[in-house]
Amino acid sequence: MTYELIRIAVCDDSIDFLKQTKSFLESNQNETPKYSVFAFDNFEDLIRSHYETPFDIIFLDILMPPANGIEVAREIRKQDQKVKLVFLTSSKNYAFESYSVKANNYLLKPVDQNVLSACLNELIEDICKNEKYISVRSYDTVYRVALSDIAYVEAQNKHVLISLRKGSEVISTEPLYSFEEKLKFEEGFYKCHRSYIVNMYCIDTYSPNEVTMNSNVKIPISRNLRKEFSNTYFNIVFGKE
Repeated sequence: MTYELIRIAVCDDSIDFLKQTKSFLESNQNETPKYSVFAFDNFEDLIRSHYETPFDIIFLDILMPPANGIEVAREIRKQDQKVKLVFLTSSKNYAFESYSVKANNYLLKPVDQNVLSACLNELIEDICKNEKYISVRSYDTVYRVALSDIAYVEAQNKHVLISLRKGSEVISTEPLYSFEEKLKFEEGFYKCHRSYIVNMYCIDTYSPNEVTMNSNVKIPISRNLRKEFSNTYFNIVFGKE
């Protein structure tokens, strides 16, 4: 059992190229970190899916009438400056323009598999280098989980549930207090209840009694922590001293 950390999208209107590229990327995996590959044959579905659950890397065609990949990338960049963008195209004409959307690479078709593999590995290495991780012990393996992926942690009987921003979950056999040591206030985490540690950057709405996470899950705030939590939340989210 392996935790899939990275989400990759490939968007191209050539079904054959789409299938081949998806298949190659999936077969190119190293031991860690693992990733999932999603294929799209139109820009609309790609953008919708990205807004619902963001991708970490997007391989994007440019010439997909009636839309243009550069304009689609520009739209994505309005909401997401972090995602890695790579153009896979048969045209040299947009190479200079790709810099305006902060593309990470521009590869011409037919794409050499060694070049694509090197590009992918470099992007994954860069993502991992700029992330902070914790090790999470589960029943049959040890997961490597990025701090920025964690929405909240909940103690449940004899195990701990780690809810991730992308909608999945990791079950740990470690006690909750071990996560108090791993999830520091400096990273935006706070134990607001004896059973919960929350990522304050994942809070959608706040009230004195509870917080509602971006996933719509409501988490209680302990009575004796309400004032302290309120001050901490507004300090860390809005940068107040």
